[in-house]
Amino acid sequence: MIRILKSFSSLFLDIAETVTIGASFFLIVYLFFMQPHQVNGRSMFPTFNSGDYLLTNKVSYRVGEPKRGDVVVFHAPEEASCPTGTGCDFIKRILAVPGDTIALHDNAYFVNGEKLNESYIPAEFKTLPGKFIEGRTVTMGPDEYFVSGDNREYSSDSRVWGPISKSDIVGKAFVRYWPVKDWGWVEDVTY
Repeated sequence: MIRILKSFSSLFLDIAETVTIGASFFLIVYLFFMQPHQVNGRSMFPTFNSGDYLLTNKVSYRVGEPKRGDVVVFHAPEEASCPTGTGCDFIKRILAVPGDTIALHDNAYFVNGEKLNESYIPAEFKTLPGKFIEGRTVTMGPDEYFVSGDNREYSSDSRVWGPISKSDIVGKAFVRYWPVKDWGWVEDVTY
């Protein structure tokens, strides 16, 4: 009987050790390296659908700088009117980086005086100005990034509430893992 109890307690300790090590590994990866995020809403359609799940790389911007075209997850600014206490995050594309000028006219963005070629946006989508950028050219400050959803008619973004700072960025979206049929790397875009 004692032998059976020793075997059972040894098995229990082995399982507890495995679970503890696995949970610790998951926690370290989640806190420091990557984090899952769900797309809510239509602001990034057709790139992402509402309900898609993405993994966000939390390391890349600790060692490098965000680039124009990157799809990023960031903490929504106060002006976005997220429900209090939700800590909501947004998923948008960076269109202008520190030092860039950006303007919006003729249904298109112009960065540093040149029209952005946004091949990922269907021709029938409209890019209307918001109160932040309407009728003017804006220069990004040393820590400012202009972000916009791909589906502009359904996106609350920098057109309305202005640029975000690097400290607001959680990370770069790098893989869509759900739904499984749409699994794949988030395509890098260069302008």
